[in-house]
Amino acid sequence: MVRQLHPEPGRTHTGGSTDGRDTMRIPMRLALKLPKPPAKLAPNRRLVRRLAFATVLVVAAALAVVQLSESPKVRVTAYFPRTVGIYPGSDVRVLGIPVGEVKKITPQGDRVRVELEYDARYKVPEEAKAAIINSSVVSDRYVQLLPVHRGGPVLKSGAVIPEERTAVPVELDRVFDSLRMTADALGPQGANKDGSLSRLLAVGADNLQGQGAQLHQTVEDLSQAVTTLSDGRQDLFGTVRNLQVFTAALAADDADVRSFNDSLAKVAEQLAGERQDLAAAIKHLAAALADVSEFVKQNKKDLTADVKGLANVTNVLVTQRAALQELLEVAPAGLSNLQNAYNPSSGTLDTRSNPEQLHDPAELLCSLLKTTGEKTDCRDLKTLFDSLPKLPAADPLTGAALPVAGTGSMDKTLGGILEART
Repeated sequence: MVRQLHPEPGRTHTGGSTDGRDTMRIPMRLALKLPKPPAKLAPNRRLVRRLAFATVLVVAAALAVVQLSESPKVRVTAYFPRTVGIYPGSDVRVLGIPVGEVKKITPQGDRVRVELEYDARYKVPEEAKAAIINSSVVSDRYVQLLPVHRGGPVLKSGAVIPEERTAVPVELDRVFDSLRMTADALGPQGANKDGSLSRLLAVGADNLQGQGAQLHQTVEDLSQAVTTLSDGRQDLFGTVRNLQVFTAALAADDADVRSFNDSLAKVAEQLAGERQDLAAAIKHLAAALADVSEFVKQNKKDLTADVKGLANVTNVLVTQRAALQELLEVAPAGLSNLQNAYNPSSGTLDTRSNPEQLHDPAELLCSLLKTTGEKTDCRDLKTLFDSLPKLPAADPLTGAALPVAGTGSMDKTLGGILEART
């Protein structure tokens, strides 16, 4: 390093002229020797490459961890009539807990399209509703998804929540406008223009003065009535549902109901046209009922006996139910046989009547066989006839012994069905 130093002007060298013109500048050089810098180290290209490759690997691993740590998202679309206080980035909550955010807001005519995105690990019912909530007057608003998922299908990506299932809060400006309009309507420029409202309040105060206890009791009774309705809401709802079912049935059979109403109207019209005849019939019926009443009074004992006899007949029919059933089963065949036995040419029934049956059927048959000249062993016939069932020795209904043919008397009670009279 070399540094040059110059003397100040006007200063002369010894032995020279003292005026400034002959003054000769003598440069002074001061040489300072500094140590030489060390030579630059040659860069290790292989080490640089390794460091760069390691950096790339670390960045890629970090990105992979971030991607894997992020859970999948569910993106749905909801339509609101307005979205005051909602912006992209606003919270999407379930039970007040943030689960996602608003991604995009797009006005579409008289409604607003809002795209919502939330974490897929939070399940939302498939028929969920969306509401814009403001926790206070000045706080940010958020979108609430409700109700809570308690099982069943869940909302999937691409689903749409229609405007019918969304709700927005009433704006404070609208509340103030409604209050202002109410005040104007009830104020001196409205209903109280001529003091009518003031007089109404004064009259109401006079009428209610001293009626606080009764008013309190009325409110309590109304509360009890509402509580009773609330306790019986299941029955009330059941009644409403049954009425709905009844109404639906009437609506389904509307044609039949109309036909029935038309028929009923025709009947009413016909009765109205014949009301004179009906009045005469009722008048005559009253006279007939008087005669029937007199007849019952005069024949009270006989009617009582007849009713008792009818009761006995009914009891017999009940006890002989099996016999009546058998009779109903065999009666068609018996009547058919009776028709076949009738001889229309002579007007008689062609039957073989032998009530006495004096001869043994086996002996008679054996003698008839012997007349043919054949050798017949009648013992075989006896064995055959002995295997046949015996005739009953008593009446199956009464149990009495059967009379011998040609004897006995007439049973006027028909086997005990009718009451015996002397």
